[in-house]
Amino acid sequence: MPSNDARNLLQIAVPSAAVGAVAVAVSGAVAGGKGAIGAAVGTALAILFMGIGLYVLQWTAKKLPQLFQAMGLMLYVAQLLLLLIFVSVFQDTSLFNAKAFAASLVVTTVVWMAAQARAHMKAKIFYIDPEDAKGEKSDKTGSSS
Repeated sequence: MPSNDARNLLQIAVPSAAVGAVAVAVSGAVAGGKGAIGAAVGTALAILFMGIGLYVLQWTAKKLPQLFQAMGLMLYVAQLLLLLIFVSVFQDTSLFNAKAFAASLVVTTVVWMAAQARAHMKAKIFYIDPEDAKGEKSDKTGSSS
C-alpha cells in the first residue's frame, strides 16, 4: 500500500475506532456485558466492511480509473445494504444486545464516511502527473505558421 493510501487509512480508521471504543464503553455501562459485546461486534463489522470498500475503491482508481465514480457509488450502496442486512439478521439475537450492535454499527459507519470525506478533502492530490511534466516535451501538433 503506498504511503498516501496508508495515511488516508490512518486518518479514517483512527476516528472510527475511537468512536467505536466510546460506543463499547457506553453500551457496557448502559446494557452490561451483552451491550459491550454488541457494540464491539458492530464496530468491528463497520470497520471491516468500510476498510474492504476503501481497498476496493483504491484498487479501482489505480487499475480502472474510468470506472472509479460508478464503482464508488455502487460500493457505498452495497455496503449500506449489507450493513442493513446484518442489522435485520441480528435484531432478535440473544448473543448480544441488538440495539447496542445497531447503534454502534450506524455511528461507526457515519464517522467512517465523514472521516473519509475529510481525508479526501485534505489530501494533496496532483491534478497533473509530475512525471509527464519532467519528461520529454511532446512534438508540436497542428500548423506552425
